[in-house]
Amino acid sequence: METITTPAGIELAFDRYVGGDAGTVILIGGAFGYRKFPKMVRLAERLAETYRLTVINYDRRGRGDSSDSPGDFRVENEIDDIAALVEAAGGSAALFGWSSGAVLALLAAARVPGITKVVAFEPPFVVDRKNFVPAADLQVRLHELIAADRRAETAKFYLTKAMGMPRAFTAIMRFTPMWKNMMATANSTAHDWAVMSPYMRGKPLDAAEWSTVTVPTLVLSGGRSGALLRTGAEAIAAVLPNARHCEIAKLSHNPDIELLAPAAGGFLAEQADDDRFGSANP
Repeated sequence: METITTPAGIELAFDRYVGGDAGTVILIGGAFGYRKFPKMVRLAERLAETYRLTVINYDRRGRGDSSDSPGDFRVENEIDDIAALVEAAGGSAALFGWSSGAVLALLAAARVPGITKVVAFEPPFVVDRKNFVPAADLQVRLHELIAADRRAETAKFYLTKAMGMPRAFTAIMRFTPMWKNMMATANSTAHDWAVMSPYMRGKPLDAAEWSTVTVPTLVLSGGRSGALLRTGAEAIAAVLPNARHCEIAKLSHNPDIELLAPAAGGFLAEQADDDRFGSANP
């Protein structure tokens, strides 16, 4: 484990996987994610071993071994964290984001110098009212639960009210090995909601808002994921000025890394002026 301290005094913990000469990519997890999550570890290993990328896999603030800013959940904070990591990487890096981490990656790409590419895996934009739409005032109750440190309730609340999971599914999850880790990261979900709340209103995305995300971007979705995630991926790819969308037939939001890594790694490891990857669905 390595650490850096950001200009705001946040300590960020990360693991560095040294690959080869294909550049650096920073991995950004989604809600309840953390750097030791097995699938994130496996993705880091594959990108380094097979695609010669140096991978920085970090704990977002409030998770794992990183510190937090209790009560201060502004998106700008996490963008500043990414800027500090890019600087630590030598001033240049690509970003890979998963779920809310994908949206955070896109927001950072518009504001942080030195970001070269983005892979956005299933950013959960809610662009119509055909499926689940979270309540507009969700953060009021979420912040109350976090302030009271009621982690089990916070996890259940976020899963059902922010992510739209069925209550029966969350009840089952309480008896799985992953529940302990979900409770450990539950209080960080306010950071995820700060990222996602403007973009889960059931309204089309505003192309003008995303016009400054000009870096080459690959938006990935899975054929086995729900309609909401597939629609959101298509919607953001359509408004970004330099993006492609790929849907991988057998992939889901809980991805098979052996399916995800070739798509992400192939795009990230190509030279910026190489146009070969991303125009077709794998």
